[in-house]
Amino acid sequence: MANSTTADNTRMNEVSSQSPVKNKNSLWHDAWRRLKRDKIAVISLVVVALYALVGLLSAIGLLASDWNVEVGPSYAAPFENWDYILGTDIFGRSVITKVIHGTQIAMSVGLVSSLIAIPIGVGLGALAGYFGGKVDEIIVWFYTTVSSIPGIMLLMSIAFILGKGITTVYIALGLTSWVGLCRLIRGEVMKHKNREYVQAADAIGAGHTRKLIKHILPNVTHIVIINTSLQFQVAIKSEVILSYIGLGVSGQPSWGTMIDDAKLELARGVWWQLAGATFAMFFVVLAFNILGDALRDALDPKLKGKE
Repeated sequence: MANSTTADNTRMNEVSSQSPVKNKNSLWHDAWRRLKRDKIAVISLVVVALYALVGLLSAIGLLASDWNVEVGPSYAAPFENWDYILGTDIFGRSVITKVIHGTQIAMSVGLVSSLIAIPIGVGLGALAGYFGGKVDEIIVWFYTTVSSIPGIMLLMSIAFILGKGITTVYIALGLTSWVGLCRLIRGEVMKHKNREYVQAADAIGAGHTRKLIKHILPNVTHIVIINTSLQFQVAIKSEVILSYIGLGVSGQPSWGTMIDDAKLELARGVWWQLAGATFAMFFVVLAFNILGDALRDALDPKLKGKE
C-alpha cells in the first residue's frame, strides 16, 4: 500500500509539474514567441502601436486639436520653423498637425469598419459552414453577388446614398469588407464541425449555439485576427480614395483630402502637403502588411512548437 501511495503521489507531482509547461506551450504563447523572433514584425508592431497612440491622443484632444489655426505664412517651406516643421498650407496651417489629425481619422476608419465587418463576416460564415444545405447556398449566393460588384463602385454607391461624412465612410467600408472573412470562416467551420471535440459536445447534449460559440469559433479566432490586420490597411487606403474623389471626410484634414488639396499646389512647387500625407499612409500600410504576414505565420496551428 505504501509503495502504491508513493507511486500515485509521484504521478500526481509529475502531472502538476507538467501542467504549466502545457499552458506555456499554448498556441497563443507559441505564436507570440515566434513573432518576437521576427525583428521586422516587431518593428512593424511598434509602428502600428505608435500610429494608434497618436490617433488616440488626437481623438481626445491632446494632440493636433488646433489643426485649423494659422501658425505661419501661406505656403511656408518645411524646416523653417519648429511650429510648422513640415511647412504650411495655403491658409498658413501646419502640415504636420494636419497629418497627425489625419492619423486619427485613418485609424478610426480602420477600427470602426472592422467592428462592423467582423460580426457580419463571422456570423454569416459560421452559419454557412455549420448548417450547410440551403443556408449555405443562400449565404454563398449573397457574398458572391456582393463580391462580383467592383469594390470602389460599391463604396461610391453607398457614399452617394448616405452623403458625405466620416460616418458614411465607416458604414460604406464596413458593409463592403466582410466578404473575404466570411469565405475564410465558412471554410474553417466546415472543417471543424466534424472533429472529435464537436462530436463529444454533441454526445453530451450541447445545442447548435453552444457548439458554435463555445467550441468552434474559439478555434478560428486566429483567422479573424489575421484578416483584421490585413483589412485595416485596406480600409485606410479606401478612405483616402473616397476622400480624394470628394465622397469621404469633409471639413477635416484626412490624408485623402490633403492629397486632393495638394494636386494643384504641385505646379507652384509646393510638395510638402502631398509628401506628408503620402509618407504617413505609406508607413502605416507597409507596417500592417508586414505584421499581417507575420501573424499569419505565427498563428498557423501547423507550425505550433516548431522553430
